[in-house]
Amino acid sequence: MSKTYQPKKKKRANTHGFLRRQKTKTGKQVMQRRRRKGRAKITV
Repeated sequence: MSKTYQPKKKKRANTHGFLRRQKTKTGKQVMQRRRRKGRAKITV
């Protein structure tokens, strides 16, 4: 039986990356919230 999580760097970046967040209004809000909270990393 294979494990559920098979990590792929490209897929991860395309789904949760900076550019993907910038494309949408809600994505920008996500980054804004994370910046306000003081996250060390705002995106992947």
